[in-house]
Order: sequence, then structure tokens, then C-alpha cells
Amino acid sequence: QVQLVESGGGLVQPGGSLRLSCAASGSIFSITAMGWYRQAPGKQRESVAMTTSGGNTNYKDSVKGRFTISRDYRKNTVTLQMNSLKPEDTAVYYCYAANPYAAYWGQGTQVTVSS
Repeated sequence: QVQLVESGGGLVQPGGSLRLSCAASGSIFSITAMGWYRQAPGKQRESVAMTTSGGNTNYKDSVKGRFTISRDYRKNTVTLQMNSLKPEDTAVYYCYAANPYAAYWGQGTQVTVSS
């Protein structure tokens, strides 16, 4: 089992920045990928950014150049730095982790981009 706890959401004006963090605990040695999904009201959950144990990273096209994902293996955390935020980035953001056996989700943190 892997437990994920997110922090760092909130309200920000368009063009602003936020930093989301996710701390993993439990069977962390088995994790092969960590990342972030988001879900806006009335929409499906979508992948925003993902990083694998092999060092690969992937981003949703609309966040490329604005968001940066990083993983700290020593602290067992994954961070999403979000810059130049837009109203369309408003959503609940979920931390995600996967191992060869299962996928795990955090409880979600609200990000609202509004003036």
C-alpha cells in the first residue's frame, strides 16, 4: 500500500504561481511512476504531468512550458511547480503513484485561478 498526501493548493490570480507537493509513505520502494492529474467540474480526470523511475517526464500539451514536475527520492515527494496559471487550470489536483500491482491517489487539493 502507498499513501499520498497533497498540499499547496489555493486561490491565485491569472498569471500567478502555485506549488503543489505530495508526500508518499508506505511501500514507496515499489513505486515506478508518480505524477499529477486534475479534474475540473463536469469534466473527466486528466493527466497533467508524470515522471517515471527511469527519469522520463510527460506533460499535458496545454501546460508545457508552464508546469514543472520534480521528484525527490530521498524525501519521497513529488512536486508540481505551476507558473503562468490560467483560469482553465482551475480544478482539483490529485497526486498519483503507481507500482506494478496498483495505482494510488491522494485526496485532492483545489486550485482556483481567478481574478
